[in-house]
Amino acid sequence: MADGAPGYRRDRPRLPGPERRRQIIDITSALIAERGFWGLSMQDVADRCGLTVPGVLRHVSSKAGLLIAVLEHRDAEDARSLRAQLGVGEDEIPDEWSVDGPEGVGLRQLCSATMRRNAEQPEIVRLFTVLEAESLTPSHPAHAYFAKRQKQATAAFASLAKGLSDRPESLARHIMAMMDGLQIQWLRAPETFGLVREWEAAAEVLFGAPEGDARGQERQRKRSD
Repeated sequence: MADGAPGYRRDRPRLPGPERRRQIIDITSALIAERGFWGLSMQDVADRCGLTVPGVLRHVSSKAGLLIAVLEHRDAEDARSLRAQLGVGEDEIPDEWSVDGPEGVGLRQLCSATMRRNAEQPEIVRLFTVLEAESLTPSHPAHAYFAKRQKQATAAFASLAKGLSDRPESLARHIMAMMDGLQIQWLRAPETFGLVREWEAAAEVLFGAPEGDARGQERQRKRSD
């Protein structure tokens, strides 16, 4: 096939601008989750969208611009799905972390809802896991994004942890590390590893037994003795 990879055609129907941009973002998300940003080819994105590379670039400024568009889109989608998990409104959980965390939501409740949401979208979790590791390199175009994201999430978790620990920032970092570590184990063996189940077990160690769980509270008391 002279003008594209085998199996992809460029005679697909025209799409309105917003729909085409969403298609480009969705296809790019899947490719990054599979290959990472450095393995992403704009030609592959174009082929899968039935476009030329200049056609893709009419909707995004560059390869780096496409990556940021993917991340911003995921932030908005993830905030929307988290609101649905918690049953709260848009003003309570904005698309971007606030320094005080979501109003009216406890830390344990927020973490559990986050892990339930993530358990439903392994490809998105893989996307962020791959990019977060890659972006440790300062030259990575998402380096500043992930540094800011970590700072905001830590501040939000620490704010919610103030009544739970005399070292709320330390607790916030431990919780984030536990969540990230469990997600990596889950991504490696999703058929044998229950992400939500393992998180709830970890949460009992981090937070203690939920109210009403007499057996869990007894285990917590014995660990404290």
